[in-house]
Amino acid sequence: MAQGITTGEYWEDRVAFETEGAGQEHVEYDDVLEFNTFDGLPYSSRYYTLLKERMALPVWKAKCDFMDKLANKQFVIVSGTAKTGRSCQIPQWCAEFCLSVQYQNGMVVCTQDHRQHTVDLALRVADEMDVNIGHEVGYSIPLETCCSSDTVLRYCTSDMLLREMMSDPMLEHYGVIVIDQAHERTVTTHPGPKLLGHYRNVPLIQLEGVCSAEAVYTGTSHKDYFCSALRLVLEIHHSQEEGDIVVFLATTQEIDLARDILHREEVNTSPHLGELLPISVHPGLGGTLPMPSEEDGRCRRVFLTSSPNEDLFWAVHKLNFVIDAGVQKRNVYNPRIRANSVAIQPISRSQAESRKQLVGTTGKSFCLYPEDTPLPSETRPHILESDITSTVLFLKRMDIGGLGRCDFIDRPDPEGLMQALEELDYLAALDDDGNLSEIGIIMSEFPLEPQMAKTLLASCEFDCVSEVTTIAAMLAAPSCYLVPSMELRLEASQCHLKFQHPEGDHFTLINIYKAFKQNQQEPFVSVEKWCQDYFLSLSALQTADAIRSELTDILRRIELPVSMPSFGSKGNIINIKRALLAGFFMQVARDVDSSGNYFMLTHKHVAQIHPLSAYGTKTPKLGLPEWVLFHEYTFSEDNCIRTVSHISPEEFIQMAPQYFFFNLPPSESKDILQNILDKGAEHYKAKKIKKSPSLDSIPEVTASCVIQ
Repeated sequence: MAQGITTGEYWEDRVAFETEGAGQEHVEYDDVLEFNTFDGLPYSSRYYTLLKERMALPVWKAKCDFMDKLANKQFVIVSGTAKTGRSCQIPQWCAEFCLSVQYQNGMVVCTQDHRQHTVDLALRVADEMDVNIGHEVGYSIPLETCCSSDTVLRYCTSDMLLREMMSDPMLEHYGVIVIDQAHERTVTTHPGPKLLGHYRNVPLIQLEGVCSAEAVYTGTSHKDYFCSALRLVLEIHHSQEEGDIVVFLATTQEIDLARDILHREEVNTSPHLGELLPISVHPGLGGTLPMPSEEDGRCRRVFLTSSPNEDLFWAVHKLNFVIDAGVQKRNVYNPRIRANSVAIQPISRSQAESRKQLVGTTGKSFCLYPEDTPLPSETRPHILESDITSTVLFLKRMDIGGLGRCDFIDRPDPEGLMQALEELDYLAALDDDGNLSEIGIIMSEFPLEPQMAKTLLASCEFDCVSEVTTIAAMLAAPSCYLVPSMELRLEASQCHLKFQHPEGDHFTLINIYKAFKQNQQEPFVSVEKWCQDYFLSLSALQTADAIRSELTDILRRIELPVSMPSFGSKGNIINIKRALLAGFFMQVARDVDSSGNYFMLTHKHVAQIHPLSAYGTKTPKLGLPEWVLFHEYTFSEDNCIRTVSHISPEEFIQMAPQYFFFNLPPSESKDILQNILDKGAEHYKAKKIKKSPSLDSIPEVTASCVIQ
């Protein structure tokens, strides 16, 4: 306790010094040379400039209170809206606290939900602390780490910290762990009784919020918000009022369409109004927000986004207008049909307030919904709407048993929990006692969904590791297909057809990746131009390449065999399908009427192949495959299966676990499979092979299937 009191007194002295120094001109520091306690070098003049800006943030008023609670309590909850400075300042203060106790308990880690926001924050904080990025301040995101042994403050995405827990369950390397944007994971920006009650008597620091702009409610119905938003953008631009605009829409399709429309409108706009620059900001994708340069002149940026994270725009200083549709797209997972359904839902009240605060008191906020719209008080937690199979696999790896009694803040639906356990059991990831099997332990090593991890393991048995690793990487990365403007979509489709493989989309992805790598190695070929010519995303392909390298490194680290590439041979094609079925046997469908209506075996729903699929462009007369394996099914308006490849029923019977097959609901498709199974059994009886009829008695089943 004495050490804690000393720490608190230290911080009061430190804050007092900074407060006094920040209000003076830089010239007064000519005779006072202060050294940075993190790297031992003198502070630059920029440090004091940024310090003055930092001290104007609402969070700064709470510094003494926060430091005192940090020194004397194990948990502290800090609540504040966008632009209060909490994401930048709180981790810095934690690093200063750890330094004051000589890092006795370790360094500081701050988790974020969004990759790009993680990088942006680390760069900003390194600048404010007057240190080099990658040294005292660093970051870790999937496929990219910028840290060193000198790092005392590390920003990282949540999944990176979770993977770290597999080798360090108690995170003993860290003295302070900051969970930023906690409201996106559990409850709203302002912590409700649920969060406070869960931690029991944890001190709460409520930051003073930034005053909101006065909202203008347009009374637009939810069906008309898209056109209303674009009209408002053009009206603002024609009014010549200064400032950038952020438009919150609901879906990525709306973002791309709005960008195309505004690009066309900008061509017809009078030059004296200045340039109108629409910028797509897709949630979950990389890429920094373009910042204006001196050469931009009169350039008005229009940020089009559907991201729930308003803090993405913390660095946009010229933001003066917010246009909020008031709705968001939510993917709600249904464990009964193992599929997501897309729902357009109202945003929460706290989200609406955070969006208004982005422009402060001087800007304008347009709400495209009636003022009396009943917005929900809280955003529904993602754990209640998501497939939690990967989460359960992680918890099992952490030896957290008794999931039914686990202390969740928001307990997952029992049906979803049972479905996750059942799926892991089908994948042979669990033993008879419900603990992780050897296969399950290896699956948890890969940053992939469990089905794809099982597929990758099976590829080691079937000598097709190179090809399956490519498929896994391409599916884990963002889509490599660019969606151009409407007038170029036919040309884009023709370009994509050049990569099409007759066996299906999984094999087409291999063709695309191979072509990308081949052009990358050509000395006189611009890969960027090649991607543009074929309407492919360079960043997505580069991400897939990095993921593939990471997966290969993991395979070698755990000493699994990595076979040489042999794509194109008949045997290799069959082996790839076997490996895919080893993981995705739960995602098989049959064309029941030869017209493209695919019946899914596990839940008896009927869907069509997505138009972007290689099969999606075919008519039934050209011949669609009867049996297919698919990667994704979304139960929504389009009701489509995506990333589809042809399989045979015999291949399915060979690879599907016996008890999974027998648990399938009755259907004509199951009867067809049963007949094939029975004929295989009779064939073996005729040869007097004394085996009871089972899935293991089908021809071509060998010991290589032991991976199941």
